Amino acid sequence: MLCYGAHMAVTFHIITLFPDACAPYLNASIIGRAQESKKIKIKYYDPKDFSRDKWGRVDRRPYGGGPGMVLEPEAMLRAVQKAVGKKKVEIYFFDRSGVQFTNETARALVKKKVKDMVFICGHYEGVDARVQKILKAKKISVGPYTLTGGELPALIVIDAIARQVPGVLGRFDSIEEERVSSSEVYTRPEVFVWKGKKHRVPKVLLSGNHAEIEKWKQLTKEVL
Repeated sequence: MLCYGAHMAVTFHIITLFPDACAPYLNASIIGRAQESKKIKIKYYDPKDFSRDKWGRVDRRPYGGGPGMVLEPEAMLRAVQKAVGKKKVEIYFFDRSGVQFTNETARALVKKKVKDMVFICGHYEGVDARVQKILKAKKISVGPYTLTGGELPALIVIDAIARQVPGVLGRFDSIEEERVSSSEVYTRPEVFVWKGKKHRVPKVLLSGNHAEIEKWKQLTKEVL
């Protein structure tokens, strides 16, 4: 069980060609408020800003042929170097063949008090493989499918980790996996009429019998 008494600020460093694709989500709602209250920090590093090409180009043709373009190693490594500095960090690379990221993974990172995490977001046909090898970055996956870029996986992982950080959700029992959580939730009105048909809140939730309510929650518990 996590201790939610102590404050721990976590900084997420995102290496991405498209910071504007990430910011709207991360600056909104709970994650946005967590940044405002300095529970977490989010920093962006665009590899184009670290390219030696006068046009800021970072995509190159792949050796061995094939469709699409590959992100060059130097610009990516220089961007990561800027993020890392002399800090002790965890570096992650998104790959469908990587270790499945779970709530347990997120919780373990917070328990370890990892304060700086770098997420490398690939695009096009991917990132030159030497980047992951040089950095010894850990490969993680958010699911057995291929996406157009690493930005969406980064948002998922940051969201999952951030909500484990003390104070981000406000209350300890707001974290679903730390309480008995039903996959079914209801609010007012007690009887909702839609297209002439009445839809009622389960009677047990109106009973005031906490023991029976807990049993009902166990029976309808969501697998997280």
